[in-house]
Amino acid sequence: MNRSIKVHILHTGSVIVDKALPFNYKSNPPLAWTGLFRSKKHQVELPVSAYLIEHPKGIVLIDTGWHDINRTNALKNLSFHYPFNKVVLPPGQAVHEQLQQLGYQTSDIDYVILSHLHSDHADGLEHVANAKNILVSEEEWFTANKDKFRYLPHEWQKSHISTFHLEHTGIGPTGKSFDLFDDGTLEFIHTPGHTAGLCATRIKRHNDARPFLLLASDVGYAKKSWEHGILPGLVVNKNDAIQSLNWVKTQALDDNCIQAIANHDQDVRPQTITL
Repeated sequence: MNRSIKVHILHTGSVIVDKALPFNYKSNPPLAWTGLFRSKKHQVELPVSAYLIEHPKGIVLIDTGWHDINRTNALKNLSFHYPFNKVVLPPGQAVHEQLQQLGYQTSDIDYVILSHLHSDHADGLEHVANAKNILVSEEEWFTANKDKFRYLPHEWQKSHISTFHLEHTGIGPTGKSFDLFDDGTLEFIHTPGHTAGLCATRIKRHNDARPFLLLASDVGYAKKSWEHGILPGLVVNKNDAIQSLNWVKTQALDDNCIQAIANHDQDVRPQTITL
């Protein structure tokens, strides 16, 4: 069996937001992240990433990006989120379209794992609803189904989602993680702050391998976030967010870290990384 792991970084379109959303500088006015009463000169366009992992034990998709309905009716789909998140989704960039380009049908996917359930990560769920398993952390699922302001529950109503339990493993800023294959090669590590159930992903070729790849999701929106301690503009718990960002920084500085990648980093291009 081929023991290598391939990680395809896919840009499933992009999103136009106020720059205070990804980068909460102290000089930002209150609620600047909403973009309300702010000119377009403060806007930035950020990639919306998803990750296809070709693992010896299965095909894993992390996050789903935008639904292609946003090409024609983004306002109806995103409702009151639309003013804060303007979708850009060129033809061929929706998640199912990119999977097809890589030679996969959505039914080939063994696991869809959601780092969290914000719209730019979960909106494309309908496109992969026939994947064998769709999972999100218990903490995120519980929170998302109560909070109708930060989440859009219609995005997962047509998908059968199961939850995974974050075990007390001593790994990560809260000491909790979920090992998908129970072999240390694909770990989902609890990194709350931006959301209650947010998980980063650590990938290793085998359990005792030293080199690893870290997918930081939205713990920070770019490499400079953990390098300079810049939190996202939208967090549910600032102390948790700081702790998670500091943990990512420590991981990124580890000599064994091949790369630490944020979901919305403008400097990260679509590519394939082989471990």
